[in-house]
Amino acid sequence: MNNISEILIAGGDMRQIYCALSLSEKYDISVTGFDEEYIPKNLKKADLNKKYDCIVLPVPALDGKGLVSSPCFSGEIYLNDIKNMLKENGIIFAGRADENTKKFFNNHEFYDYTEYEELSLKNAVPTAEGAVKIALEELPVTLNSLKILIVGMGRIGTALANILKGFGADVTAAVRNAKGSAKARISGIKSVCIKDMDSNYGLVFNTAPSLVFTKEILEKFSDDTLFIDLASKPGGIDFDSAAELGKKVIWALGIPGKNAPATAGKIIAETVISVLSERGAEYE
Repeated sequence: MNNISEILIAGGDMRQIYCALSLSEKYDISVTGFDEEYIPKNLKKADLNKKYDCIVLPVPALDGKGLVSSPCFSGEIYLNDIKNMLKENGIIFAGRADENTKKFFNNHEFYDYTEYEELSLKNAVPTAEGAVKIALEELPVTLNSLKILIVGMGRIGTALANILKGFGADVTAAVRNAKGSAKARISGIKSVCIKDMDSNYGLVFNTAPSLVFTKEILEKFSDDTLFIDLASKPGGIDFDSAAELGKKVIWALGIPGKNAPATAGKIIAETVISVLSERGAEYE
């Protein structure tokens, strides 16, 4: 395996800057796709005429126009420009990359770091903390004694349960099977089967990536109930029906990058380092 020495961080939000800072402890790092004010003095700007061993794209990799996502940049970054800056045997990392992006780099090793379990596990806590922060900002009541429903007891649901218990909330998990019920019990909260859940909650967190809250179910909830959907697209709530019914719904995507960019960036860097280490790359 070829050694990895020089890595380019291309585009993204502040997560990628913190990712670059973390990677700079082991590699020669350059950045592109950021206006001057976002780049710390100890990071260098990319040499656009140079070829890099490895390039790390952001999460999501592309924006709605098919360009490299670069919200901290007043210019534009094209995938073809990125490919031209990658060595012939170079490696590409990206987050939530679509199939077209993967095919575009089909002659290179391609890794989607968001598909790695270690990143998902580490991101669960900043996601849960950010979700609770949103609830605190939006609700007119305290979390203490509030009846709260968490749909799903995966990584994020479990992290939410642990945090909400600390606030003294009355927490119930809506689960699909005995495994979910067991996770709820281990976390010290109540559980109910999703099909049997009632509507007597002031706050609902959805972590299920499939439709749970149809119009018929939403109609049963009070207009004062706050719904926070943490599931990736298409989400777990019928958003059109929720709007029609006047329900308050917040689809909170990308929480780690918004609420804890330093932590989220470090997690991306750790995943990149782990992948490079596993494939036999050596630090130089």
